Amino acid sequence: MNQTNRRRIAVVTDSTAYLPPEIVQEYDIHVVPLCLIMGEKQWMDNVDIDPPTFYELLKTSSDFPKTSQPTVAAFHELFVKLSQEAEGIVVVAISDELSGTLDSARAAAAELPDIPIEIIDSRGTSMMLGYPALAAAQAAAAGGDLTTVADAARALIGKAHIYFVVDTLEYLHRGGRIGAAAKLLGSALNLKPILQIQDGIIKPLAKVRTRRKALEKVYELLAEQLAGAQRVHMAVINVAAQQEAARFKQELVQRFHPVEIMDTECSPVIGAHAGPGTVGVAFYAE
Repeated sequence: MNQTNRRRIAVVTDSTAYLPPEIVQEYDIHVVPLCLIMGEKQWMDNVDIDPPTFYELLKTSSDFPKTSQPTVAAFHELFVKLSQEAEGIVVVAISDELSGTLDSARAAAAELPDIPIEIIDSRGTSMMLGYPALAAAQAAAAGGDLTTVADAARALIGKAHIYFVVDTLEYLHRGGRIGAAAKLLGSALNLKPILQIQDGIIKPLAKVRTRRKALEKVYELLAEQLAGAQRVHMAVINVAAQQEAARFKQELVQRFHPVEIMDTECSPVIGAHAGPGTVGVAFYAE
C-alpha cells in the first residue's frame, strides 16, 4: 500500500458480519473466517465452503455441524501484516457469549504489545455486528484515529437489533447456542419462535403457532421498536430461504420505508446454528 493510500486505522471483523462483498471491498474491511466442522472435515466459513454447498451437505450428512472460532495464529498473522499498512487496528467481532472469537483476538493482541489494537465486542452477530464494523470502517476511511474509529463502532452497539424466526429450535439446541430461549424447548420445538439477540445472547421474544403469524408478529414488534424513528437502516437475513426473504423484504420496505435495506445470506457457521428456513431482520434507527 503506497503512502498516499495508507489508512491510519485498519478495521477487522469476522465472517459472521454479513456485510455485502462490495462494501467489504469498498471500505477495505478485513474479514477473519470462523471454522465449520462436520465429521472429519473442516472448512473456513465463506472461504472454502459457501452457503448453497453447505445446505446441500446438511441434507445428506449424518454428521451434525460444529463451529469453532478463528485461531490465535490467524489473528496474529493478520495483525502483523496490517501493522505494516496502518497505524492501528480496530477489531469488531461476534458476541463473546456466542463465540470464542474475541478470546483469540485478545490473545493475539497480547502477543503484540507494540501494535495499537482496540478489540470490541459487538454484543451480537450478523448485521448486529456488521453495522458497527461498517461504522468503524467509514470512520477509518474518513481518516479517523484509533479512538475515533473505535468510538464509531461502539456508538452503534445497543442501537442495532435483530429479530429472527427459526423454522425449528433443534439446530440452536444441538449447537448449544439457545441461551435464554431454552425455556421454549420441549413440546415447543413445534412452534415458530421469534428470537432476538440481547446482551450478547439469544433470547425469546414470542412463540407463535404458524410461520405467517410469526412474521406478522415481527412486523408488530418492529413497529413498536421503531415508533417515531425517521431514518431506519435494515438488513434482511436468511438461511436457505431466499424466496421468503424476498417477500419479507418487500413487506419491510412497504411498511417501514428504510433509507437503506440490504440482502444478506447467513454464512455456514451461523446457518449451522439457526438452521435452514430462518428469516430475520437486523436494523437500527439513526
